[in-house]
Amino acid sequence: MPADDPEGLRFVHERSPLPIAADESCVTAADVPAITAKCDIANLKLMKTGGLLEARRLIAAARAHGLEVMCGCMVESNASVAAAAQLAPLLDYADIDGSLLLAEDPYDGIDLADGEIRLAGQDRAGTGARPASE
Repeated sequence: MPADDPEGLRFVHERSPLPIAADESCVTAADVPAITAKCDIANLKLMKTGGLLEARRLIAAARAHGLEVMCGCMVESNASVAAAAQLAPLLDYADIDGSLLLAEDPYDGIDLADGEIRLAGQDRAGTGARPASE
């Protein structure tokens, strides 16, 4: 549903046997109260929230309103995927494979082999992302 159609989102939510995620209508923590009765899952995108701090606020707001939380992404390099992966322990769902859609990713970082987010193997401070040429 378009972000500016909250009643359309409610219509789908009330009639769907499947969980419904709010995507474009959930960008910051301030958006969460407006989607609460219209979906089951708040889907955040780190690049749209403005960073990890606002993403953490959005996750806390969603939990306070009884929503599950998903982090998605757009087509982005492993530099942003590595940052989003740091949120994985706080999420119910993670769909952060946008870097796999790039013909050539200028960054190395998070190992996403077999669809798993592997943070334990990081050997660098921060997110672990680094230019691919290093």
